[in-house]
Amino acid sequence: MSEIDDNRPQERRSGITLRELEVLRALVEAGTTTAAARQLGLSQPAVSRALGQLEAQLGRKLFERAGGRLMPTAEALFANEEVEPIFAALSRIQDRTAARRRLHRGAFRIAAPPTIAHRFLPPFIARFGKANPELEMWFEVVSSDVLTTGVAEARFDIALTDSVPSHEGVRMELLLDTTAICALPARHRLVGKEVIRPEDLGAEPFVALTRRHSGRIAIDRVLERAGVTPAIVIETATAVSACEFVREGMGLSLLNPFPIARQMGSGIVVRPFLPEIPYRTSFLMPSSRPKSPAVADFMDLVRDGAGHRQGGRSAFQAPSAGPGPEESP
Repeated sequence: MSEIDDNRPQERRSGITLRELEVLRALVEAGTTTAAARQLGLSQPAVSRALGQLEAQLGRKLFERAGGRLMPTAEALFANEEVEPIFAALSRIQDRTAARRRLHRGAFRIAAPPTIAHRFLPPFIARFGKANPELEMWFEVVSSDVLTTGVAEARFDIALTDSVPSHEGVRMELLLDTTAICALPARHRLVGKEVIRPEDLGAEPFVALTRRHSGRIAIDRVLERAGVTPAIVIETATAVSACEFVREGMGLSLLNPFPIARQMGSGIVVRPFLPEIPYRTSFLMPSSRPKSPAVADFMDLVRDGAGHRQGGRSAFQAPSAGPGPEESP
Protein backbone atom coordinates (compact mmCIF):
# COMPACT_ATOMS: atom_id res chain seq x y z
CA MET A 1 0.00 0.00 0.00
CA SER A 2 1.44 3.38 -0.97
CA GLU A 3 1.66 6.26 1.45
CA ILE A 4 -1.10 8.14 -0.33
CA ASP A 5 -3.51 5.22 -0.49
CA ASP A 6 -5.39 4.12 2.63
CA ASN A 7 -7.48 1.62 0.59
CA ARG A 8 -10.70 3.46 1.37
CA PRO A 9 -13.20 3.88 -1.44
CA GLN A 10 -13.42 7.48 -2.69
CA GLU A 11 -16.92 8.87 -2.61
CA ARG A 12 -17.83 10.98 -5.63
CA ARG A 13 -19.25 14.38 -4.76
CA SER A 14 -19.38 17.85 -6.20
CA GLY A 15 -17.00 20.58 -5.13
CA ILE A 16 -13.52 20.84 -3.66
CA THR A 17 -13.20 21.64 0.03
CA LEU A 18 -10.83 24.11 1.64
CA ARG A 19 -9.41 21.25 3.71
CA GLU A 20 -8.40 19.40 0.53
CA LEU A 21 -6.65 22.52 -0.76
CA GLU A 22 -4.86 22.88 2.58
CA VAL A 23 -3.69 19.26 2.27
CA LEU A 24 -2.45 19.86 -1.29
CA ARG A 25 -0.51 22.91 -0.15
CA ALA A 26 0.99 21.12 2.86
CA LEU A 27 2.02 18.08 0.79
CA VAL A 28 3.75 20.25 -1.81
CA GLU A 29 5.68 21.99 1.00
CA ALA A 30 6.34 18.98 3.26
CA GLY A 31 6.78 16.07 0.83
CA THR A 32 5.24 13.37 3.05
CA THR A 33 1.83 12.69 4.51
CA THR A 34 3.42 12.37 7.95
CA ALA A 35 4.95 15.85 7.83
CA ALA A 36 1.85 17.34 6.23
CA ALA A 37 -0.36 15.81 8.91
CA ARG A 38 1.86 17.27 11.62
CA GLN A 39 1.77 20.69 9.95
CA LEU A 40 -2.04 20.66 9.70
CA GLY A 41 -2.74 19.00 13.05
CA LEU A 42 -4.45 16.05 11.34
CA SER A 43 -3.93 12.29 11.34
CA GLN A 44 -1.96 10.71 8.51
CA PRO A 45 -5.02 8.75 7.28
CA ALA A 46 -7.02 12.00 7.17
CA VAL A 47 -4.38 13.61 4.96
CA SER A 48 -4.29 10.57 2.66
CA ARG A 49 -8.07 10.52 2.47
CA ALA A 50 -8.28 14.23 1.61
CA LEU A 51 -5.66 13.81 -1.11
CA GLY A 52 -7.53 10.86 -2.57
CA GLN A 53 -10.77 12.85 -2.62
CA LEU A 54 -9.05 15.77 -4.34
CA GLU A 55 -7.52 13.51 -6.99
CA ALA A 56 -10.95 11.96 -7.57
CA GLN A 57 -12.48 15.40 -7.99
CA LEU A 58 -9.83 16.51 -10.47
CA GLY A 59 -9.61 13.15 -12.24
CA ARG A 60 -5.81 13.07 -12.23
CA LYS A 61 -2.89 11.96 -10.09
CA LEU A 62 -1.24 14.76 -8.17
CA PHE A 63 1.79 13.07 -6.57
CA GLU A 64 4.29 10.34 -7.47
CA ARG A 65 6.20 8.27 -4.90
CA ALA A 66 9.99 8.66 -5.19
CA GLY A 67 12.56 7.70 -2.56
CA GLY A 68 10.10 7.78 0.32
CA ARG A 69 8.76 11.20 -0.63
CA LEU A 70 5.79 12.44 -2.57
CA MET A 71 6.80 14.35 -5.67
CA PRO A 72 4.16 16.76 -6.99
CA THR A 73 3.16 16.36 -10.62
CA ALA A 74 2.90 19.31 -12.98
CA GLU A 75 -0.87 19.30 -12.31
CA ALA A 76 -0.27 19.52 -8.55
CA LEU A 77 2.15 22.42 -8.92
CA PHE A 78 -0.27 24.26 -11.21
CA ALA A 79 -3.18 23.70 -8.82
CA ASN A 80 -1.08 24.83 -5.84
CA GLU A 81 -0.12 28.04 -7.64
CA GLU A 82 -3.74 28.75 -8.59
CA VAL A 83 -5.05 28.41 -5.02
CA GLU A 84 -2.35 30.59 -3.47
CA PRO A 85 -4.50 33.77 -3.75
CA ILE A 86 -7.21 32.03 -1.72
CA PHE A 87 -4.83 31.46 1.19
CA ALA A 88 -3.40 34.94 0.83
CA ALA A 89 -6.92 36.37 1.17
CA LEU A 90 -7.60 34.19 4.21
CA SER A 91 -4.38 35.40 5.78
CA ARG A 92 -5.39 39.04 5.25
CA ILE A 93 -8.76 38.38 6.87
CA GLN A 94 -7.09 36.75 9.87
CA ASP A 95 -4.59 39.61 10.17
CA ARG A 96 -7.38 42.17 10.02
CA THR A 97 -9.39 40.33 12.69
CA ALA A 98 -6.33 40.18 14.92
CA ALA A 99 -5.70 43.89 14.36
CA ARG A 100 -9.24 44.67 15.43
CA ARG A 101 -8.59 42.90 18.72
CA ARG A 102 -5.57 45.01 19.62
CA LEU A 103 -6.14 47.85 22.03
CA HIS A 104 -4.91 51.33 21.20
CA ARG A 105 -3.59 53.82 23.71
CA GLY A 106 -2.56 57.45 23.69
CA ALA A 107 -4.28 60.39 22.02
CA PHE A 108 -6.54 60.14 18.96
CA ARG A 109 -7.83 63.32 17.31
CA ILE A 110 -10.58 63.24 14.68
CA ALA A 111 -12.05 66.13 12.67
CA ALA A 112 -14.89 66.56 10.20
CA PRO A 113 -17.06 69.32 8.73
CA PRO A 114 -20.53 69.75 10.28
CA THR A 115 -22.73 67.49 8.11
CA ILE A 116 -20.39 64.49 8.25
CA ALA A 117 -19.64 65.20 11.91
CA HIS A 118 -23.27 65.30 12.98
CA ARG A 119 -24.89 62.82 10.62
CA PHE A 120 -22.32 60.07 10.08
CA LEU A 121 -19.28 59.79 12.33
CA PRO A 122 -20.56 59.69 15.95
CA PRO A 123 -21.62 55.99 15.99
CA PHE A 124 -18.23 54.94 14.59
CA ILE A 125 -16.32 57.11 17.04
CA ALA A 126 -18.39 55.71 19.91
CA ARG A 127 -17.80 52.12 18.79
CA PHE A 128 -14.07 52.72 18.40
CA GLY A 129 -13.87 54.38 21.80
CA LYS A 130 -15.68 51.52 23.52
CA ALA A 131 -13.32 49.01 21.90
CA ASN A 132 -10.29 51.06 23.03
CA PRO A 133 -11.08 52.32 26.54
CA GLU A 134 -7.50 53.49 27.14
CA LEU A 135 -7.52 55.72 24.05
CA GLU A 136 -7.99 59.44 24.72
CA MET A 137 -10.24 60.75 21.95
CA TRP A 138 -11.00 64.26 20.72
CA PHE A 139 -13.59 65.05 18.04
CA GLU A 140 -13.51 68.47 16.37
CA VAL A 141 -16.28 69.88 14.17
CA VAL A 142 -14.65 72.46 11.89
CA SER A 143 -14.96 74.06 8.48
CA SER A 144 -13.16 72.44 5.56
CA ASP A 145 -10.36 75.01 5.39
CA VAL A 146 -9.63 74.76 9.12
CA LEU A 147 -9.79 70.99 8.82
CA THR A 148 -7.19 70.87 6.03
CA THR A 149 -4.79 73.15 7.88
CA GLY A 150 -5.24 71.18 11.08
CA VAL A 151 -4.43 67.89 9.37
CA ALA A 152 -1.41 69.37 7.56
CA GLU A 153 -0.07 70.64 10.88
CA ALA A 154 -0.74 67.22 12.50
CA ARG A 155 -3.20 68.72 14.99
CA PHE A 156 -5.65 66.05 13.81
CA ASP A 157 -4.70 62.40 13.29
CA ILE A 158 -7.46 61.85 10.75
CA ALA A 159 -10.31 63.76 9.16
CA LEU A 160 -13.19 62.91 6.86
CA THR A 161 -14.44 65.39 4.28
CA ASP A 162 -15.98 65.68 0.82
CA SER A 163 -13.76 68.61 -0.11
CA VAL A 164 -10.64 68.00 -2.21
CA PRO A 165 -7.79 69.96 -0.64
CA SER A 166 -4.59 70.66 -2.57
CA HIS A 167 -2.07 70.81 0.25
CA GLU A 168 1.28 69.08 0.26
CA GLY A 169 0.95 68.48 4.00
CA VAL A 170 -2.13 66.28 3.52
CA ARG A 171 -2.58 62.87 1.96
CA MET A 172 -5.96 61.44 1.01
CA GLU A 173 -7.55 58.00 0.86
CA LEU A 174 -10.93 57.63 -0.80
CA LEU A 175 -13.91 56.43 1.23
CA LEU A 176 -16.59 56.57 -1.45
CA ASP A 177 -17.72 58.24 -4.68
CA THR A 178 -21.20 59.73 -5.01
CA THR A 179 -23.00 62.04 -7.42
CA ALA A 180 -25.31 64.95 -6.69
CA ILE A 181 -28.99 64.42 -5.97
CA CYS A 182 -31.85 66.87 -6.25
CA ALA A 183 -33.82 67.28 -3.00
CA LEU A 184 -37.39 68.50 -3.50
CA PRO A 185 -40.33 69.29 -1.23
CA ALA A 186 -42.56 66.20 -1.17
CA ARG A 187 -45.41 67.86 -3.14
CA HIS A 188 -43.22 69.68 -5.65
CA ARG A 189 -44.32 69.61 -9.29
CA LEU A 190 -41.02 67.98 -10.35
CA VAL A 191 -41.51 64.93 -8.12
CA GLY A 192 -43.07 63.08 -11.06
CA LYS A 193 -39.84 63.27 -13.06
CA GLU A 194 -37.48 60.31 -12.87
CA VAL A 195 -34.40 62.49 -13.37
CA ILE A 196 -33.90 66.21 -12.75
CA ARG A 197 -31.85 68.19 -15.28
CA PRO A 198 -30.53 71.77 -15.33
CA GLU A 199 -33.32 73.01 -17.60
CA ASP A 200 -35.86 71.94 -14.94
CA LEU A 201 -34.39 74.41 -12.44
CA GLY A 202 -34.58 77.69 -14.33
CA ALA A 203 -37.71 79.16 -12.75
CA GLU A 204 -37.66 77.15 -9.51
CA PRO A 205 -36.84 78.63 -6.09
CA PHE A 206 -33.41 77.25 -5.25
CA VAL A 207 -31.73 76.58 -1.91
CA ALA A 208 -28.01 76.99 -2.53
CA LEU A 209 -24.97 76.11 -0.49
CA THR A 210 -22.69 79.05 0.27
CA ARG A 211 -19.92 79.81 -2.20
CA ARG A 212 -17.23 78.63 0.22
CA HIS A 213 -18.81 75.18 0.25
CA SER A 214 -16.78 72.59 -1.69
CA GLY A 215 -19.64 71.54 -3.98
CA ARG A 216 -20.91 75.00 -4.92
CA ILE A 217 -18.36 75.64 -7.68
CA ALA A 218 -19.18 72.37 -9.47
CA ILE A 219 -22.92 73.05 -9.26
CA ASP A 220 -22.54 76.60 -10.61
CA ARG A 221 -20.37 75.34 -13.47
CA VAL A 222 -22.93 72.72 -14.58
CA LEU A 223 -25.84 75.18 -14.46
CA GLU A 224 -23.83 77.87 -16.24
CA ARG A 225 -22.95 75.49 -19.08
CA ALA A 226 -26.66 74.71 -19.46
CA GLY A 227 -27.48 78.43 -19.57
CA VAL A 228 -29.49 78.21 -16.35
CA THR A 229 -29.44 80.84 -13.62
CA PRO A 230 -31.11 79.43 -10.50
CA ALA A 231 -33.57 81.57 -8.57
CA ILE A 232 -31.71 81.46 -5.27
CA VAL A 233 -33.95 82.17 -2.29
CA ILE A 234 -31.35 81.42 0.39
CA GLU A 235 -27.70 80.38 0.73
CA THR A 236 -26.75 78.11 3.62
CA ALA A 237 -23.52 76.62 4.95
CA THR A 238 -24.50 72.97 5.44
CA ALA A 239 -26.42 70.24 3.64
CA VAL A 240 -28.39 69.59 6.81
CA SER A 241 -29.78 73.13 6.92
CA ALA A 242 -30.41 73.02 3.15
CA CYS A 243 -32.57 69.93 3.68
CA GLU A 244 -34.58 71.68 6.37
CA PHE A 245 -35.26 74.63 4.05
CA VAL A 246 -36.34 72.17 1.35
CA ARG A 247 -38.63 70.42 3.84
CA GLU A 248 -40.21 73.78 4.68
CA GLY A 249 -40.99 74.33 1.00
CA MET A 250 -38.57 77.19 0.35
CA GLY A 251 -37.22 75.52 -2.77
CA LEU A 252 -35.24 72.58 -4.14
CA SER A 253 -31.52 71.95 -3.76
CA LEU A 254 -28.62 70.02 -5.29
CA LEU A 255 -26.64 68.12 -2.66
CA ASN A 256 -24.08 65.44 -2.04
CA PRO A 257 -26.16 62.43 -0.88
CA PHE A 258 -23.48 61.42 1.61
CA PRO A 259 -24.30 61.17 4.43
CA ILE A 260 -27.81 62.64 4.44
CA ALA A 261 -29.67 60.63 1.78
CA ARG A 262 -30.83 57.98 4.25
CA GLN A 263 -31.73 60.45 7.00
CA MET A 264 -33.91 63.06 5.31
CA GLY A 265 -37.19 61.82 6.77
CA SER A 266 -40.64 62.83 5.59
CA GLY A 267 -41.43 65.88 3.51
CA ILE A 268 -38.45 65.53 1.15
CA VAL A 269 -38.12 63.58 -2.09
CA VAL A 270 -34.80 62.90 -3.77
CA ARG A 271 -34.18 62.36 -7.48
CA PRO A 272 -31.01 61.69 -9.48
CA PHE A 273 -29.55 64.73 -11.21
CA LEU A 274 -27.95 64.72 -14.65
CA PRO A 275 -25.36 65.56 -15.83
CA GLU A 276 -23.59 63.96 -12.92
CA ILE A 277 -21.84 66.18 -10.42
CA PRO A 278 -19.27 63.95 -8.69
CA TYR A 279 -18.31 64.03 -5.04
CA ARG A 280 -15.39 62.20 -3.43
CA THR A 281 -15.49 61.69 0.31
CA SER A 282 -12.02 60.93 1.62
CA PHE A 283 -9.96 60.44 4.72
CA LEU A 284 -7.27 63.07 5.26
CA MET A 285 -4.06 62.36 7.19
CA PRO A 286 -0.85 64.30 7.78
CA SER A 287 1.67 63.50 5.06
CA SER A 288 4.50 64.16 7.53
CA ARG A 289 4.06 60.83 9.31
CA PRO A 290 2.99 57.26 8.55
CA LYS A 291 -0.51 55.98 9.22
CA SER A 292 -0.73 54.79 12.81
CA PRO A 293 -2.36 51.45 13.74
CA ALA A 294 -5.20 53.34 15.44
CA VAL A 295 -5.85 55.39 12.29
CA ALA A 296 -5.76 52.27 10.11
CA ASP A 297 -8.24 50.42 12.34
CA PHE A 298 -10.56 53.42 12.56
CA MET A 299 -10.56 53.74 8.77
CA ASP A 300 -11.42 50.04 8.42
CA LEU A 301 -14.31 50.47 10.84
CA VAL A 302 -15.71 53.44 8.91
CA ARG A 303 -15.22 51.70 5.55
CA ASP A 304 -17.18 48.70 6.79
CA GLY A 305 -20.03 50.97 7.85
CA ALA A 306 -20.10 53.00 4.63
CA GLY A 307 -19.50 50.09 2.28
CA HIS A 308 -23.00 48.59 2.17
CA ARG A 309 -24.36 48.63 -1.36
CA GLN A 310 -27.84 48.15 -2.69
CA GLY A 311 -28.20 46.79 -6.22
CA GLY A 312 -24.68 47.87 -7.17
CA ARG A 313 -25.29 51.48 -6.09
CA SER A 314 -23.94 53.25 -3.07
CA ALA A 315 -26.44 53.06 -0.25
CA PHE A 316 -26.11 56.86 -0.03
CA GLN A 317 -27.19 57.46 -3.64
CA ALA A 318 -30.63 58.55 -4.77
CA PRO A 319 -33.08 55.93 -6.08
CA SER A 320 -33.01 55.60 -9.87
CA ALA A 321 -36.71 56.14 -10.43
CA GLY A 322 -40.19 55.76 -9.01
CA PRO A 323 -41.92 57.40 -6.04
CA GLY A 324 -40.81 56.62 -2.55
CA PRO A 325 -43.11 55.94 0.41
CA GLU A 326 -42.78 59.50 1.70
CA GLU A 327 -44.07 60.90 -1.58
CA SER A 328 -47.67 59.77 -1.28
CA PRO A 329 -50.24 62.54 -0.88
